[in-house]
Amino acid sequence: MNPSVALGAIDWSRPWLAPWRDRGEPLAEAARRSGVVAALNAALPAGATLRFVDQSELPAGEAYEAFIARTRCVPTRDNLHDLFNGLAWLAYPDLKRQLNRLQAAQLARALPGGPRGAVRDALTLFDENAALLHAPTPILQALHERDWHALFVTHRASWGQVELTLFGHALLEKLTQPRKVITAHVWLLAQPLREGAELAAALTPQVLARKPFLPLPVLGVPGWWAANEDTTFYRDAAVFRPAQKNSGPWAAA
Repeated sequence: MNPSVALGAIDWSRPWLAPWRDRGEPLAEAARRSGVVAALNAALPAGATLRFVDQSELPAGEAYEAFIARTRCVPTRDNLHDLFNGLAWLAYPDLKRQLNRLQAAQLARALPGGPRGAVRDALTLFDENAALLHAPTPILQALHERDWHALFVTHRASWGQVELTLFGHALLEKLTQPRKVITAHVWLLAQPLREGAELAAALTPQVLARKPFLPLPVLGVPGWWAANEDTTFYRDAAVFRPAQKNSGPWAAA
């Protein structure tokens, strides 16, 4: 799809885009007119040291994350993926900076051709596919146990007390064409998400190495998809998979 057409085709009325709409809808329209890089730079607050640059400015052979850490410039393409990435930088700069610092540090100590390692894998999962969840204990317990009936049917009314923000830019991009199988990597929050600084401080290599994510098929969220009003929606075991044995303890960051 032509990038301009794709940018204009985002349905910002979707419930999962609610936390992003006020900033994202005008940004997408500006990007459709002038390009993603120009729109993102125009949306930066006064005095910002971060800049968005064309992908062509990333030198051959230099890692993307290392370049950002060195230059405070984010290589950006004219597409949905990078629009959502830039939107995350605008909305949660402290969190994105921490992810970048940790990725750059991991790259600096990695051996050429060596394995990526658990921390780098977790950072990529967080940046690309994380959902941030603050919820009552019954919701958290059911999610940890992959008890989908309890999570979405028994405790359905409790979803009114849930705060769920889809953070990963690849996740948001995928949901511009919603499919039942789309699943987020959930990061549990002890407190509601605000500007992201507290969560950024909690992201350490030690915590990330444990990959404390829980899977959540996002179209199962009550109110997010008309088909899930029928409880048979949750009987699809290819999407709503049972918990593995020895799944370990869970805790909110």
